[in-house]
Amino acid sequence: MAKNELKLLGAWASPYVMRPRIALNIKSADYEFLQETFGSKSQLLLESNPVHKKIPVLIHNGKPICESLIIVEYIDEVWSSGPSILPSDPYDRATARFWGAYVDEKWFPNLKMLSTAEGEARDEVIGSLVEGLVLLEDAFKKMSKGKAFFGGDQIGYLDIAFGCYLGWLRAAEKMSGVKLVDEAKTPGLVKWAETFSSHPAVKDVMPDVDRLVEFGKSLAAKFKAAKTGS
Repeated sequence: MAKNELKLLGAWASPYVMRPRIALNIKSADYEFLQETFGSKSQLLLESNPVHKKIPVLIHNGKPICESLIIVEYIDEVWSSGPSILPSDPYDRATARFWGAYVDEKWFPNLKMLSTAEGEARDEVIGSLVEGLVLLEDAFKKMSKGKAFFGGDQIGYLDIAFGCYLGWLRAAEKMSGVKLVDEAKTPGLVKWAETFSSHPAVKDVMPDVDRLVEFGKSLAAKFKAAKTGS
């Protein structure tokens, strides 16, 4: 397949854009990565995703596919000759999707709140984050069956869904001074995170933590200025 037939619209710092990038790497699919500029939207993005106007968007043979986990499933189905990303068993597949929805809808929103929460609200956010990680630790034990990934021997759907947040998790730990993933409470996740981050399909698309910290600080400053009207 020619490279120009497969394009991905995204940005380096977006955890959601990491998902299709990892999936494409797992499938050894050759694609063109078109970076969007923060604060503006290209005409191609607006035309390709007129509903949400958000990244990522995969454009395959001129047809756009939107929403990160939907894109991952599409990649898994189209490049079926490569390693499978979703489990073959219907129950395992449903379980992976359940936890994928959990990290998106419940866990990551709390991580985003950590940098701005103060006092008791901050303590509650930290408590919710740790509680979620303990739940994911238990899910990892059950799903991995003693192997390296949620998907077993290979990176699977939930590895991608949750692993895309590792860069921002580490950046949040650095900015807040709070250790969220630790050996005492989540030893399985500690080892998993190291293995996942160093995987050939992941390591080149995992954003640098210090760069994320600087980017996060600039975002916080912009949001604060917008909120105060200054």
